[in-house]
Amino acid sequence: MEWAWLIPVFCFAAAPVIVVFGRFLPEKGSWLSILAIGAGFVVFWFILSSWLGADAATKGCFISESTGVLTCDYEREWFNAGLLGDVGSTVLHWGILIDPLTIVMLGLVTFVALMVQIYSMVYMEGDPKFGWYFAVHSLFAASMLTLVLADNFLLLYVAWELVGICSYLLIGFWHERPEPREAAKKAFIVTRIGDVGLLVGILLIWRDVGSFSMLDAFEAVRTGAMSEGVATASAILLFLGAMGKSAQIPFHVWLPDAMEGPTPVSALIHAATMVVAGVYLVARAFPIFSAYDADPLLIVAIVGLVTALMSASIALVATDLKRILAYSTISHLGLMMLSLGAFGYTAAVFHLMAHGFSKALLFLGAGSVLHSTEFQETGEMGGLRKVMPWTALVFSIGALSLGGIPILAGFWSKDEILLAVNDHRNAAFIILALFTALLSALYMGRAMFVVFFGRLKDQNSHAHESPIGMVFPMGLLAVLALGFGFISFNWPGDFGGIGTFVFFGHAEGFHFKYWIGAVSIVLAVAAFIFTYLVYAKGSISLEGMRSRFAWFLDIIENKYYFDEVYQWVIDRIVLVVSAFIAFFDRAIVNDIMVNGPADVVREVGIKMRVHVTGHVYTYALGMALGTIGLSLFVWLRTV
Repeated sequence: MEWAWLIPVFCFAAAPVIVVFGRFLPEKGSWLSILAIGAGFVVFWFILSSWLGADAATKGCFISESTGVLTCDYEREWFNAGLLGDVGSTVLHWGILIDPLTIVMLGLVTFVALMVQIYSMVYMEGDPKFGWYFAVHSLFAASMLTLVLADNFLLLYVAWELVGICSYLLIGFWHERPEPREAAKKAFIVTRIGDVGLLVGILLIWRDVGSFSMLDAFEAVRTGAMSEGVATASAILLFLGAMGKSAQIPFHVWLPDAMEGPTPVSALIHAATMVVAGVYLVARAFPIFSAYDADPLLIVAIVGLVTALMSASIALVATDLKRILAYSTISHLGLMMLSLGAFGYTAAVFHLMAHGFSKALLFLGAGSVLHSTEFQETGEMGGLRKVMPWTALVFSIGALSLGGIPILAGFWSKDEILLAVNDHRNAAFIILALFTALLSALYMGRAMFVVFFGRLKDQNSHAHESPIGMVFPMGLLAVLALGFGFISFNWPGDFGGIGTFVFFGHAEGFHFKYWIGAVSIVLAVAAFIFTYLVYAKGSISLEGMRSRFAWFLDIIENKYYFDEVYQWVIDRIVLVVSAFIAFFDRAIVNDIMVNGPADVVREVGIKMRVHVTGHVYTYALGMALGTIGLSLFVWLRTV
């Protein structure tokens, strides 16, 4: 397992090689990026096999008293910050942490990234920056894999910022157009706001614990060496960083605009890398969040629920196919946060994986539609199952999965979330969570039926099925979206379900509360039937409802005016304050406090230099006058 560091190194090595030598290599070096992530996926299986065969006696492994799971930590000294041997010095390490959370994230990231890169070979063919695309793709995957493997907060933060830089490059990949440029800047700036909180939280932990090590921090919390106030404050600050990366309200505004990047990039960002980094961070630091009275988890639950509900309502009225999927991503990330906030650690990680496979499938399906029709607005589509049967099939599997239809993966993971919310939060949470699940099924059904069912429009008669290089990755993802949920079951033998593999504190087998499952199934099935009747059959009209609730729909269609509020704050507050500060800096600091004394000295010097004539008699006269003046001064003092 100590060789797990090779997984990101493969991709880190591929990126500069493609940049420098890509133009001389076949396919501009894209195969090198695919080979690197493919090698990482192969190494992942060796890591999984090694961990399953390990125990507390294995080198570097132990049962963590903070998490209750088998944990393996391998680290090397990086450098000593401070004088060698000094009491105040800090030894910094590079290290990797292997536990069930690491393993599932390694599997998700490597597999989805591999599928997206294979898909991109066809989708991005002919693009003038084809090689650059795969170089940044490789760097992106390497950064996320490093983030997942990091055993200390400092290394995690370095990888965290690398993920942000790569997302900036990929979202703004087509920077020749203004929209991608603005979207990339927006994503970079908004996530940086949350990252400030993350950095402060990390420094607060280091100040209290004396180490950046996650295991040291978790042990300090467990033993009480870290006070309740520090634990609560650091957890909230860490959560600010997670809110930025995982697009939780009010930091969600960057993610829909990120759709300006290539569609395969959206599949990678929204399914397995950047946006799940925040959920991963909360899960990784769960011992800190759940310490003492676990007050930060209530904040996590509230933010997650509000995010899930509001973004689901926006997805229900959005008309751009990729933006529907973007708001769906925000909603499901909110559900993951809600699950973590309701102590549903296993359910959150389970849904992270099920959502990752399903959402990657949906984005690749959307890319297939865009590749064939060149339309992105759902109003321009319809009936595409007749000309794109395979894309329609796999997209429908992804939509049904995230809509909560049994027996697909999304149904089981969402059921586990609802169970956790019902067990650990009050009735308001479970009612709103069920309502969010209903909205999820409605917008997934709407997207599926509007795009692929109904009458095929004449403008799409030229549409055709995508090449095998795009259909094959979607097919593999569809298999996982279809059957991945079965890992939740208590199977005969050693594997007792995902709850005995990924857990916090103690293993827990599969549970199914029948009333929650029944309500969830009824809501999901009813939602899909309703959307079929509205958008495929056209037997139900929504015009009356639209006119009756026009004012509310206007609010939702304008995305609750978050962007307008932010723009007002920037225009009326930020720019005004900035202008005042600039004036103060220029007029007071520069002209008066800095340049003022310099100008006075300069003028005095200019006035004083008039006596410098170069004539001896001038200097002699000055000395004589000075002597007379000094003599008069002494005489007056003695009188």
